[in-house]
Amino acid sequence: MIVARRVLPIGLLLLAGCATNGGLRRVETQVAVLRVETARRDSARAAELDRIIALQDRMLDSLLHTQQAIHAFRSATVADLAEIARQLVQIQELTGQSQQRLSELRSDLEARIQASLLGGPPVAGGAVNDTSAAPLLPMPSANQMYQAAIMQFRRGSLGTARFGFQDFLRAWPADVQVPDALYHIGETWATENPDSAIAYHSQVVDRFRTSPRAPTSLYKIGQAAEARNDPRAARAAYERLIREYPRAADVPLAQDRLNALRP
Repeated sequence: MIVARRVLPIGLLLLAGCATNGGLRRVETQVAVLRVETARRDSARAAELDRIIALQDRMLDSLLHTQQAIHAFRSATVADLAEIARQLVQIQELTGQSQQRLSELRSDLEARIQASLLGGPPVAGGAVNDTSAAPLLPMPSANQMYQAAIMQFRRGSLGTARFGFQDFLRAWPADVQVPDALYHIGETWATENPDSAIAYHSQVVDRFRTSPRAPTSLYKIGQAAEARNDPRAARAAYERLIREYPRAADVPLAQDRLNALRP
């Protein structure tokens, strides 16, 4: 019994030692696993950080290129605006000269008309003087007045061109270019006032049915009617063009518009 009592504590100590060694190994294993997991997570974080840094670098490069492109665009825009300003100045100078010439032609014409009514020679400003007054410039011809107006029309000075054509019509109401003048006055109103455009193109159609301008004026009337949201009037103009001028160059265009306007 005495021996058993002595052996038992020794066995318990051995068991405790074994238990301690096993727990230590488990702790060491857990620590090793934790180290591996921590290293893996650190590696993932480092990779993510590298990806973020690379993305930032690309964004900075893109921003730099964008800034350079904006700078180049601004420089080009400034140059373009300067060129446009220069061209506008030239256009204004040309328009001013043309307007002055048209005003001179108008004043000369009015002076001659007044002189013919009063029976005396005209002078500058339309005043009537005695026969010793200095003669004025020669009366501009119909073609000169028409060409002066058509020049303004082609330059895009529609208001100036309109006044020029109207002066031409007052001075030369029977000239062969009257249908052309009426047509171009209608065109000066095309985008600004469709009703006025229709009024002048209608004069071409009604007064000069055999003029080459007549079928085109009918087509323009249809366009103006469409612009003022009047499809019925537009169809009537296109149908009249096809009916009365079947060989005109504008017939295919009128037919296309009719097809588009059909309900």
